[in-house]
Amino acid sequence: MGTGAAGRPPGGAVDLLTNPALAHLHPTGNHPERQDRLLGLSGETVERYASEEQLARIHAEPYLALLRAVDRPGHLDPDTVCSETSWEAATLAAGITLEAVDRGGFALVRPPGHHALADRAMGFCLVNNVAVAARYAQKELGLERVAIVDFDVHHGNGTEASFGGDDSVLFVSLHQWPFYPGTGGPGTSDATTLNLPLAAGSGDDVYRAAFETEVEPAVRGFGPDILLVSAGFDAHEEDPLASMEVTAAGFRELAERCASLAPRVAAVLEGGYNLATLPALVAAAHQGFSA
Repeated sequence: MGTGAAGRPPGGAVDLLTNPALAHLHPTGNHPERQDRLLGLSGETVERYASEEQLARIHAEPYLALLRAVDRPGHLDPDTVCSETSWEAATLAAGITLEAVDRGGFALVRPPGHHALADRAMGFCLVNNVAVAARYAQKELGLERVAIVDFDVHHGNGTEASFGGDDSVLFVSLHQWPFYPGTGGPGTSDATTLNLPLAAGSGDDVYRAAFETEVEPAVRGFGPDILLVSAGFDAHEEDPLASMEVTAAGFRELAERCASLAPRVAAVLEGGYNLATLPALVAAAHQGFSA
């Protein structure tokens, strides 16, 4: 992992950070993004909440007020469930992600974040954890240049929108195309956005080639002070929500490649909806980040 993340020697194990409360807060019933996603995942318990000031660097104040005021089960959009504990879950998930930035760790949290926009929830996501973490790294840790690599199977439209026109943040997304949310298609890249739409059925070889020819040159050329990874596992060959063919070994390699691209690296869980396979996929990526 190059020079290693802050507080961790090169090649040292990456801390897995979570909180068991996230397997109980923000109940969603039989929704794909359910509490049970975290039951098979273990890590150090972190009790840290993102402040409203930290969240407001990405999200509009009226939207945060709306989230805070939810007092009964409902929906924020057709796909996104909410309840009276969603605000606690979202601020805890974002806070653990900030802890991952501090420690070069991997935040195992829910709800995911990369679809959340400045002023609304979207696609299972309430607060954009990785975007909040990027601004935290810049504003509170003095890390001026931030790269984000998102290998979730869905395009990270919320993250891209958070940093459009900002030359201090490079956003890279590899995702199935055409697919939800319908953004990130061909011809949508620019100086600090690299969208890599991939065909359904793409597996380890396609992702490896994309990293070698596109992702790694772009990130190294950008020269980030820190790399943040939106680590979604719904591109797995057995995930129910998509049509990709990435294996556990493939995710290990993606994580290892990401870990080599900056002097500091941190990751946050995004998608991954097969409850039987998710723990092994997270473990494989953990090995890659720790290599």
